[in-house]
Amino acid sequence: MELGSWAIVNSFPLLALIPLLIYIVLSLRGKNNTWAIILGITAGIFLNGLDLKAVSKSFETAMSSSTALIGIIIMAGAGLGQVMTEAHVTHTLVYWIVKRIGVNTQTKAKLVLIICSIVICGLLGTLGGGNAVIAPIMIPVMASLGITPTVVAILFKISGEMGLILGPLTGVTLITMEVTGLTYGQLMLGAALPFAIIFIGGAWIGALRAQKRTEGQESYTLSDDMKNLDEIVITRQETISTIVFLVSFIVLVVYGILTQQGTSYALIVMMILIAVVSLCARMHAEHIISATVKGVQSQAGMFIIFITIDVLLQMVTAGGGFTALGNLLGSFSQNSPTAVMLISSVVGGFGIEAAAVAEIKIIAGMFLGAAQATGLPMSMFAISILCATRLTGSTYPCSNMNGQMGIAGCNNLKEMLQGCWIAVGTVVVFTVIWAFVGPHIMPW
Repeated sequence: MELGSWAIVNSFPLLALIPLLIYIVLSLRGKNNTWAIILGITAGIFLNGLDLKAVSKSFETAMSSSTALIGIIIMAGAGLGQVMTEAHVTHTLVYWIVKRIGVNTQTKAKLVLIICSIVICGLLGTLGGGNAVIAPIMIPVMASLGITPTVVAILFKISGEMGLILGPLTGVTLITMEVTGLTYGQLMLGAALPFAIIFIGGAWIGALRAQKRTEGQESYTLSDDMKNLDEIVITRQETISTIVFLVSFIVLVVYGILTQQGTSYALIVMMILIAVVSLCARMHAEHIISATVKGVQSQAGMFIIFITIDVLLQMVTAGGGFTALGNLLGSFSQNSPTAVMLISSVVGGFGIEAAAVAEIKIIAGMFLGAAQATGLPMSMFAISILCATRLTGSTYPCSNMNGQMGIAGCNNLKEMLQGCWIAVGTVVVFTVIWAFVGPHIMPW
């Protein structure tokens, strides 16, 4: 996006953050998310001096972005979920998980969700694609136990991202190893595992708070049979359909891992699974289409949010808002390993919004030399890198956060933000303490 000749942000780049601040403030005040984004975009148009051609170009870019792809995947996932419900695969899965496996409390269900999200996202190497794949299975279980959509969204967001820093072949892991020179084992022991444990611990606290504040205010819609699991009678046809679905699901996931598929692969997974479930349940073509469309329609509002938030962030980035904030924070760095770690963590975590690999390259370019000169252990610099790639999306309502809200069927941005902020707060406390203690005890 090119700025207009009369752009105000040319003189004061920090003003480019105003559209994002408008969105955050209005959302925290309980206003409609789409309306808040539109007002932010309006402010961005004037601050960046954009004409109508430039604005339309930004929407064109948004429609072809990864954010739009994730939105389409989420809608396809909702279509799959509706087909599974009408084929009675969903209630069979829930019955097996709750009654046979014993996932019959909210605590057990949340632990299962966290583990599944970490494993699938870590192996597939994609946050949106990974959680979108497991959502049709996990959300009905959460719903049957009274866990609210906001809690599911918080746990999807944090757990999936921890999968991305723990997975051996994800982009974040590989580029972090390249930049720091650490082996996979050193990276896990010195940075990724402690970071993940602290972050998930904070998310757990945030989720408990969100459950108390949203219970009775929001919930998933349950069919009558899901409300009365003890009365469910699973037919032979439903058993066969569910087994075939699970086998197909596992085969597709394993294939995606072995062939290192990207986010777009999740869309193909959804389409194949819709076909598998429909054939096994012997659904008519008209029934398949109507069920799929019904599910897709339920996520139309979220798709609009995805497109508009991408446009808003384009404006903030083009105006130099994130760069100016990063430079402002970076100017406070001093010649000590503790200062380098703290400032690089803050600059990356709160001052830069970009793709994960791009953020890592930016932070390495800005601070790697200083880290080496001051003797900061590379495992500690790796924590700064993890802060750079994970904290931003849990502090601001960026595309990743909105994506996980869409997958979870959550529209409560206020509680989502506050739950994520608690998780971010625990990581900040850990990082500050470790910045003072770590340089004296870490061997690498």
